[in-house]
Amino acid sequence: MTFKMLLRIAGSAAVAAALSALPALAQEAAPAAEAAPALDAGDTAWMLTSTVLVLMMTIPGLALFYGGMVRKKNVLATVMQSFATTCLMSVLWMVVGYSIAFGDGGALNAYVGGLEKMFLTHLTKDALSGTIPESVFMTFQMTFAIITPALICGAVADRMKFSSLLVFLALWLIFVYAPVCHWVWGGGFLGEDGVLDFAGGTVVHINSGVAGLVCALVLGRRVGYGTENMAPHNLVLTVIGASLLWVGWFGFNAGSAAAADGGAGMAMAVTQVAAAAAALAWMFSEWIVHRKPSVLGIASGAIAGLVAITPAAGFVAPMGGLLIGIAAGVLCFIASTMVKRALGYDDSLDVFGIHGIGGIVGAILTGVFAVEAIGGTPGLLEGNAAQVPLQIYGIIATIVWCAVATFVILMVVKAVMGLRVDKSVEIEGLDINLHGEVVQ
Repeated sequence: MTFKMLLRIAGSAAVAAALSALPALAQEAAPAAEAAPALDAGDTAWMLTSTVLVLMMTIPGLALFYGGMVRKKNVLATVMQSFATTCLMSVLWMVVGYSIAFGDGGALNAYVGGLEKMFLTHLTKDALSGTIPESVFMTFQMTFAIITPALICGAVADRMKFSSLLVFLALWLIFVYAPVCHWVWGGGFLGEDGVLDFAGGTVVHINSGVAGLVCALVLGRRVGYGTENMAPHNLVLTVIGASLLWVGWFGFNAGSAAAADGGAGMAMAVTQVAAAAAALAWMFSEWIVHRKPSVLGIASGAIAGLVAITPAAGFVAPMGGLLIGIAAGVLCFIASTMVKRALGYDDSLDVFGIHGIGGIVGAILTGVFAVEAIGGTPGLLEGNAAQVPLQIYGIIATIVWCAVATFVILMVVKAVMGLRVDKSVEIEGLDINLHGEVVQ
């Protein structure tokens, strides 16, 4: 082979190498177009699991938790409320709730979503929400829309008409829950303004707690309240229910990461720490004040901690979770015992004392303990003092709308069909009178 031929071959190879490098050079010169989200099997598997866990929180979790706390003559009516609410909210979420919460509201999008997703007619098998199927995201959010109205039932236990309760909760989902959900997670003004609510401190707990308080005030006290023994009929059921709620809460909080990643892992860790700390804080508070630690107290304390860590779960470190849990245990104990007794309102199963106060405590402390390296937003302790008033702004907006709208809905239902059962029905029991069944 001649020297001239070697040069020709070497030149051709150089040209080929240069040509092959052109695409890489072009990629370096111009930023690559952002890849469209693709289905992630791990994320999808975790979100399917989380959805089942959150559904378990209402049935059987909340049903047993509430069912054990009422008197024996009302246990079936109480369990029925959780079960029927699950059915009714599932259908309403499919028909209109999901669209109001996560649809595009156009010019009103800061306050409410649109109606283009009614009946889920847009939903296809391949539609995605991030890295998971939209069908999974929709159903996960449905479980939140189920448990939030179901929580309100604890405030009206023993005395509200079943038919009126169903109508009230249906209207409440459409006019209160879905809009507030949109404000925070659906592109509305609270989320856009920077209010932090990872898994529902405002959307679920403050919302249901305030609604429960308004319902308790409008309905008035139960017959015999303050004079008769209204102790729980079966605390074993309540502890089983609380335990199911605790386990399910990992889907609630860690599932709100919408991914199987480090964020979900941290949310799980702080959830466990906060629940345990709050249970102990309530127990020791009660031990000091009443000289005995009760089973109902430690179970209630655990739920208070789970409530309080809900808005913070994706934003705080374990130490923040510990302190949030302790604060929730003490403050919710005070609200559910001393404050309720002093003010004289009959919130039957302490919906406001646990969910309302716990949600407020958690939302405020999220602004204190948020860690930028975990959730992307620093809190007060990292120099972002503005986050605390921003959290309070979100709390106030939720309380005002929820209180006003809940009161209006109650007045409409009361005018059309009444709210409360007859006194004789309440005395004899809701089980036999409303459902024709009793627990033997």
